[in-house]
Amino acid sequence: MGETTAVLSGIPAAIRTAASAGLQLLFPPRCIACGETVAADFGLCGACWAETHFLTGLCCDSCGAPLPGDEEGAVICDDCQAHPRPWTRGRAAIGYSGTGRDLILKFKHSDRLDLKRPFGTWIARAAADLIGPETVIAPIPLHRLRLIRRRYNQSALLAQEIARLSGRPCIPDLFRRTRATPPQKGLDRAARAANVAGAIVLDPRRAATIAGRPLLIVDDVMTSGATLAAATEAALAAGAARVDVVTLARAAKDA
Repeated sequence: MGETTAVLSGIPAAIRTAASAGLQLLFPPRCIACGETVAADFGLCGACWAETHFLTGLCCDSCGAPLPGDEEGAVICDDCQAHPRPWTRGRAAIGYSGTGRDLILKFKHSDRLDLKRPFGTWIARAAADLIGPETVIAPIPLHRLRLIRRRYNQSALLAQEIARLSGRPCIPDLFRRTRATPPQKGLDRAARAANVAGAIVLDPRRAATIAGRPLLIVDDVMTSGATLAAATEAALAAGAARVDVVTLARAAKDA
């Protein structure tokens, strides 16, 4: 429907409205998860919404993990107090479970690029209080071999959507991976950190674009935070004024 709207944009308003209504009848919006009819494009049906765990309540100001209670102000979870993060603040849009997890896996591995629109909206909403007038946005990189196999960097797509919605600049190639690291799944905290140690560097040709400015780093899922920490340290070493992070999903500790 997004492409159809773009085509219709050059047609007079009355005709465009009628044509759009007709197309809605012929091709009603479908739930992005199960395909059931929904009220608007890129939406979830009631059942899938209930199984998508949006993190809208109290959360850790450092990693975005959901917390019990309704306290006001910045609250830091026990994990972040025990293992302080190199970045300043962190947010996540959803929990890495249920329908949300299924959709993220389809986005990463099954060419569901249509999901960048709703995901971008969710993650931009989560990051709203991290984005200021001077903020620069950049994604966690994929190694070139993995990028060739996958054909796209899902974190870069999310970063570009946040940039589009917020009006802030995005630098998709700010970081690069120096080696193809094995998947982090199944590794404990120490092994995750060792796996990415030295693997993410900041492209020196891009250093001037973040010098003295706040940076928002974007990734799809955070578990231990090792990958985000490696990128944060590289950015701070290059002169970023501060670093915040946002992820589409927050996984359970050491999942």
